[in-house]
Amino acid sequence: MSERELQHIGVIGGGMMGRSIATKVSQAGLQVVVREISSERAEEVKARLAAALDHQIERWALTQSEKKATLSRIEFTADLDKAASCEVVIETIHEDFEAKRALLAELDALLDPSIPVIVNTSTLSITELAQGLAHPERIVGMHFLYPVTTTRVVEVVRGQVTANEAFELARKFARILGKVPIEEFESPGFVTTRVMLPLVNEAIQVVMEGVATAAEVDLCMKLGYDFRLGPLEWADRIGLHKVHNWLDHLFQETGDPKFRPCPLLRKLVRAGHNGARWGQGFFKYDEERNRLDRPPDDTPQLG
Repeated sequence: MSERELQHIGVIGGGMMGRSIATKVSQAGLQVVVREISSERAEEVKARLAAALDHQIERWALTQSEKKATLSRIEFTADLDKAASCEVVIETIHEDFEAKRALLAELDALLDPSIPVIVNTSTLSITELAQGLAHPERIVGMHFLYPVTTTRVVEVVRGQVTANEAFELARKFARILGKVPIEEFESPGFVTTRVMLPLVNEAIQVVMEGVATAAEVDLCMKLGYDFRLGPLEWADRIGLHKVHNWLDHLFQETGDPKFRPCPLLRKLVRAGHNGARWGQGFFKYDEERNRLDRPPDDTPQLG
């Protein structure tokens, strides 16, 4: 299986992560099938992906010809059967155990047993998702970090019964995308989520206790530790409701109090202040998700 040439990749789910993965796969020169639940939704996904490429063109990060080439390698469809012609299939639907398990059952019945199915998840159990399938050995976890087009690492996760052939093909796929694959064995939260979430949770706790403002906490971590984004803006851009759900899941899985969501995070989520996409989280954002309260040089105003 690991010697197979990869030419066609299936992406099941055209949300933010699915579009980002599809873009990266196409830019690596592979053909992509993006499947959504309806033809209308597939067209909407196509339009959103094209708009994202236009935004890159505006920032001089892409040319019109590169946009055209990227889109030419991506097919948008509502037909799940088209995934059967792919060498690797990635599910990128929302982080819901039952929904993912139902989709995996469909794919398990449709695809040749030799085709690996990659679960894109940050916290869910690969082993539990694969349980009950006819071919659980084909299930591999891959945790892509957003945006997939620029981040350099991907976590490749073995479930308890993941076959070596499926795992190695997933690592080969990661290298084709120009990413460093980190080999991991299944654990709640894997590496990146498990390490990052307590940091974010503690940053929120510091703000709640009045030790420093959200802006000062983020600036401290950026200047002190060379973070590209402070932990609170990072959480805003991920979505505070997602951060809350991940923390709560890890708390339920491990019982470790470091994962108990901070009360301030709960309050913001209950108020609908879920972050950049919604216009407000720890900071305020415009329609293009640019922060509205950041000084031009990102340093405290003096005087």
